[in-house]
Amino acid sequence: MSSTEVTAAVPTIRLAAVSVSYGRHLALESIDLELTAGAAVALVGPNGSGKTTLLHVLGGLLTPSTGTVGPLPADVAYVLQNHGRGSWMPLTVAEVLRMGAYRRRGLLRRLDSHDRAMIADAADRLAVSDLVDRQFGELSGGQRQRVLVAQALVQGAPLLLMDEPITGLDLASQQRILDVIADETRAGRIVVISTHHLDEAHHCDQVVLLARRLVASGTPADVLRPEVLRLAYEDRLFNAHAGHGHPTGVLLIDEHGHDQPPT
Repeated sequence: MSSTEVTAAVPTIRLAAVSVSYGRHLALESIDLELTAGAAVALVGPNGSGKTTLLHVLGGLLTPSTGTVGPLPADVAYVLQNHGRGSWMPLTVAEVLRMGAYRRRGLLRRLDSHDRAMIADAADRLAVSDLVDRQFGELSGGQRQRVLVAQALVQGAPLLLMDEPITGLDLASQQRILDVIADETRAGRIVVISTHHLDEAHHCDQVVLLARRLVASGTPADVLRPEVLRLAYEDRLFNAHAGHGHPTGVLLIDEHGHDQPPT
């Protein structure tokens, strides 16, 4: 499997005292953080801790209420949670993949040989080459997610954001996406994922533990320790045996969800 190298250096992205409020609801509070090129970053924390909100800030979809963030690259690829998203679209897989190139080139420019090569490479890396003539809405959840990750790769963006990219997927799809994340960071990109699964965070270079505020940031070995995790998860952690599916030595009981204000 290959990955297009980043031709320009990806600058360190710095967040300084970033807070985000939805009305009177404080979603993020005074976040100071650095994200460096060639790193896979896992955002972890309980439901409502600000993971998705932080992804939206990094993607330029939300402007912080206070604080600064940057420099953000002009092109950012964002893979949202699937959960049936797009299953209604009357598009073939090939058309969905081409959308990634159009985001980079614009709708009015015809795809060239470089675009077609990027599409073919992304489809191969996510094992969806044999699905290109299928209707996107007819695919399984794992297949749809792999197509959406392939679409993001076609953009060639230096910053790749993924909101719970492997939640609920079959093991083969999970491993395929984790392999792609590793490939992209080796190519010099910044990949940021939100996740509820601590074992998934172990595959990343940096773990950011949130509870609306920044609880901890560092290597998996530094952050994914019971005494640190409990600062964010509190009574949602239970003792477990490390090496039996719980590499942190704890079992997390937490509901999946987004960080939107209560209604």
